[in-house]
Amino acid sequence: MHWEDVMGVATGLASRITKLQFEDIDSEALKWAKWGILDTIGVTLAGAHEDCTKIVEQIHFADGALEGGPSLIFGTGRRTSTLNAAEINGTAAHAIDFDDCSNTLGGHPSAPILPGLIALAETRHASGKDLLAAYIAGFETEAAIARMVNFYHYEKGWHPTATIGTFGATAAACHLIRLNTEKTAVALGLAVSLAAGVKANFGTMTKPLHVGETTRSGLVAALLVEQGFTANKEAFEHPHGFLTLFNGEGNYDVSRLLENWAKPFNIVAPGLAIKKYPCCGSTHPAIDAMLILRETHTLKADDIAEIISYTHPRRLKHTNRPDPKTPLDAKFSVQYAMARALVDGRIVIENFEGDAYNDPYIRKVMGKITANSRPHTEPDEHFFAEVTVKTKSGETFTQWVQQPEGRGPKYPLPPGALREKFESCASRILTTKGIERLYSCIESLEATDDINQMTEIIQRSRSNTAQRRAA
Repeated sequence: MHWEDVMGVATGLASRITKLQFEDIDSEALKWAKWGILDTIGVTLAGAHEDCTKIVEQIHFADGALEGGPSLIFGTGRRTSTLNAAEINGTAAHAIDFDDCSNTLGGHPSAPILPGLIALAETRHASGKDLLAAYIAGFETEAAIARMVNFYHYEKGWHPTATIGTFGATAAACHLIRLNTEKTAVALGLAVSLAAGVKANFGTMTKPLHVGETTRSGLVAALLVEQGFTANKEAFEHPHGFLTLFNGEGNYDVSRLLENWAKPFNIVAPGLAIKKYPCCGSTHPAIDAMLILRETHTLKADDIAEIISYTHPRRLKHTNRPDPKTPLDAKFSVQYAMARALVDGRIVIENFEGDAYNDPYIRKVMGKITANSRPHTEPDEHFFAEVTVKTKSGETFTQWVQQPEGRGPKYPLPPGALREKFESCASRILTTKGIERLYSCIESLEATDDINQMTEIIQRSRSNTAQRRAA
């Protein structure tokens, strides 16, 4: 009999969550945690004025719920209730699909945790150390649950960012407000009833809303239990609980739950993946391959007769979109992403705004692209791409990419790329001086006494353009 059979999933997790202290975080994990926070705040600022974010904000505004509160709505000068800020900022964090990823989770680990956690930290005047430790606790919780259920969970059609991310958000919130093991276990059991999100809604505004609801749900679970709310601590392993209902009997492995918990921290190994391009991560290896071919062989779109790409079936399933209908849909089109890479030599946020996806020349190039799937000989390798280009003159060039740049510590972004990405994203809201102050604050976050010091930089550093857009 395993210890989990006696303690239960939620209690086993809670015992580890509550024991984790800032002093337990080694220098490498601390570095990656600060990078994750930097990247998430950057993409949240970039997504603050997206249509999906503004609609969520307007719904709350219509109810008068935005009138005052402790927590900042990113991209605006307004503060609102902690729960509303979590939902709005959470939606913004995933609005342009530029937020970080995790191979273990099979999704985006930081966006479900940080927007709600920052909003809660403002309310409780938590320190930078408090935020960092809670974030790591949430990240490790996501990884633990993902080990139990993936990749069956992912391939069944659940959106792990939302379903599993709910537990990361809950764990982080419980850690920040210092709930004990018993209450943390109850909050995780409560979160089982709040977990939701299906991949059928990829390519629509509902996908970023998944994150807004997830990060808010984590706070709801922790705050309710703090006040004495009850839930079943056995809601994971119960016959009518998470594991059986979401995965089905025989499609999960509880023994993997605490396998290598924090040894090393999952944010270090396999590690946090930071996106290089503002579109679905499953398109990234094909983009990298296309850009390498373009540069190596000085390829021009007019000279191409045919392009054939191969990616893992798990990746192609939601990216084989030869005719994207909206800018959000284009983020999941490997054909569109490859065409843009070939024609422009880069992929930027503006490629997924307005009617850029309908550019006639890009559409013409997309017509030359065939997207196929191919399994890898190694079962855990599913972020590869092989792209073959055939020219009108009869030449053939092929490029293999094992994993895209940024997909964790083994495949790092080029030097300076993270800072460049942060500055590019933040510049859509903040002044140059404000960006520099915010970067410095996050870089030394463990020295911050009150997270409000960080969010006040965001609030007070908005550019004139951002202020007009938010008015």
